[in-house]
Amino acid sequence: MGDSEPDRILALQAEVDQLKEAVASHAVVDQAIGMIVALGRVTPDEGWQVLKDISQHTNIKLRNVAELILIWGRRGDIPSDIRAALEDALDRYGPTQIPGAADE
Repeated sequence: MGDSEPDRILALQAEVDQLKEAVASHAVVDQAIGMIVALGRVTPDEGWQVLKDISQHTNIKLRNVAELILIWGRRGDIPSDIRAALEDALDRYGPTQIPGAADE
C-alpha cells in the first residue's frame, strides 16, 4: 500500500516548506538585482552577473550577498569586502560607480 496518511502529510508539508523557502530566496535575490540595476545603471542580466561575481569573489552564498545588499539599501551600511566586490563588479559591467563611493 505504501506510505501511511500521516507520513504523506509530513512529506507534503516538508515540500511546501522547501517551496516557500525557495520563493522567499528568489524574492530577496530579485530585489537585490533591482537595487544593483538602479544604483549601478546596468541591465537586469548585468545585475545578476554582478551579484554572482560578488558571491564568487567573497565566497559568500549568493542569497546572503543579496540580503546584505538589501540591508545596505535600508540602512546605508555594507561590509567593506562586499562593497569592494560590488564596485569591482560594477566597473566590469556598468558605466558608473556607486553614488557616494568616489569620495573614499
